Amino acid sequence: MEQRTLGTQGLEVSALGLGCMGMSDFYGTAEERDESEAIATIDRAAELGVTMLDTADMYGPFTNEQLIGKALTGRRDQFIVATKFGFVRQADGSQTINGRPEHVHRACDASLQRLDIDVIDLYYQHRLDRSVPIEETVGAMAELVEAGKVRYLGLSEAGPATIRRAHAVHPISAVQSEYSLFARDVEESVLPALRELGVGLVAYSPLGRGILTGALTPETLAATDTRRARFPRFADGNFDANVAVAAHIGEIATEKGVTAAQLALAWLLHQGQDIVPIPGTKRRSRLEENVQAAEIALDAHDLARLEAVASPENVRGDRHWDMAAIDR
Repeated sequence: MEQRTLGTQGLEVSALGLGCMGMSDFYGTAEERDESEAIATIDRAAELGVTMLDTADMYGPFTNEQLIGKALTGRRDQFIVATKFGFVRQADGSQTINGRPEHVHRACDASLQRLDIDVIDLYYQHRLDRSVPIEETVGAMAELVEAGKVRYLGLSEAGPATIRRAHAVHPISAVQSEYSLFARDVEESVLPALRELGVGLVAYSPLGRGILTGALTPETLAATDTRRARFPRFADGNFDANVAVAAHIGEIATEKGVTAAQLALAWLLHQGQDIVPIPGTKRRSRLEENVQAAEIALDAHDLARLEAVASPENVRGDRHWDMAAIDR
């Protein structure tokens, strides 16, 4: 697979990464998860040239890092391992954010132990802790680099001002944000700032949390699916409209002889060599489908059609249930 460079510090990854969160948490029930299939999916990723695995300590919590640690046995050198700190999940299900330097060090040591590795390739702050100056948090992250525990630094859902301040303390190689045909707000100010600074963008939820695959409809999305309550685009009144937009994207995909998911990923890959989508899946079949997106060529007419169909005016609802927590 094509390799792309994130940042200017030397981090190279495959053009498509693998989001591992759903293997352990959030999407689906515990009964639907299959550890052996998840590990087989990571094995298949290595065979297909997908080198970047994305996880976080809060997925599970903790169990996703442990799963990846098992999958890395005997093949550590085949992957770039990216994990995150910052969210702290409480016993009652609530979440807090901790960016204090002492927490940065504790969280890193715990992640290294769970992943059973000596160094984390890319370490992100998961969300901005507004009670701690970013200089203090990134200063602690820089100490991890100096100690040889981390190779490259990243931020997640950070705005331009935060990115600039962080980058002045220690070079930031990548910023992870939601980016897809359904979520294009990073184009306004975040992406221009990243390009000015030479920082890469890792795009999570590149398939609109499943809507862009065309597989989700009011009939197929279970009433108990947590996305209905957590994400405004799945709420009553919004979901039907968004499914209709996805159906139009599916029609374009059919014309080109590809799946809707492949077309949505191909659109992202065409947005710049500094962008790496990380579609999540826990199944080999979906991984194999997603990887084929890297072979799809789109011309200016294709891109314009897709952007017109999925214009911000046509997509209903905020992309996140708590946009106030997203640093912009």
